[in-house]
Amino acid sequence: MDLMALFDAQLTIGDQHLLWREIVGNGFGLASALGGMRRKVWAWPVGIVGNLLLLTVFLGAVFATPNPVNLLGQAGRQVMFVVVSVYGWVQWRRTQQRLGGADADSHGVSVVPQWATARQRILLAVALVGGTALLTPLFRALGSYEPVWADAWIFMGSLLATYGMAKGWVEFWLIWVAVDVVGVPLLVSAGYYASAFMYVFYGAFTLVGFFVWWRVNRRATAEAAAAGVPAAA
Repeated sequence: MDLMALFDAQLTIGDQHLLWREIVGNGFGLASALGGMRRKVWAWPVGIVGNLLLLTVFLGAVFATPNPVNLLGQAGRQVMFVVVSVYGWVQWRRTQQRLGGADADSHGVSVVPQWATARQRILLAVALVGGTALLTPLFRALGSYEPVWADAWIFMGSLLATYGMAKGWVEFWLIWVAVDVVGVPLLVSAGYYASAFMYVFYGAFTLVGFFVWWRVNRRATAEAAAAGVPAAA
């Protein structure tokens, strides 16, 4: 089998050419999001596979893809995802063991959703806005696609959302919504249509995930109150 031919395989729709690894990479991302909503540990390694595939897609000029555009924020966040996902993987495994080891795993309990504190929410907002402002001139100097602030916003939002997921904060789903709102028009303008379509789908999916985790948190809080013990943090 010609591995390079497989690597460069494309799906042609009209006059548009989509790399299969962009489609497959986003598929792994969707599977990871589904696993995260269900609080499954396997969400992290599955997501890492998708990140590595998408890294090659968003460095279009580097890998000589049909769309020779470098989205450095998009590419950089794939590297960031891998690093933070390893952290999240370890955190969820520890929580899983604390909640009952193998029995917890069989029930998919790898994290107990909780709300971030008021201070943590303020820090998240400051980090999102401040990080975007700091990264924008850096990404522009490196030749990222305009509008560069949108690329920086997506990078920072993705970093904070992934960290929030690792910590088990319910709010991390809403950060993903903020990422998707900016990401869709940026990806369309850059010609990454498969990823843009997935961002639209992610936007709806993350809202569902938010309410699922909110419901789990309410149930855990009620059960803890009924047992007379503090809710899990």
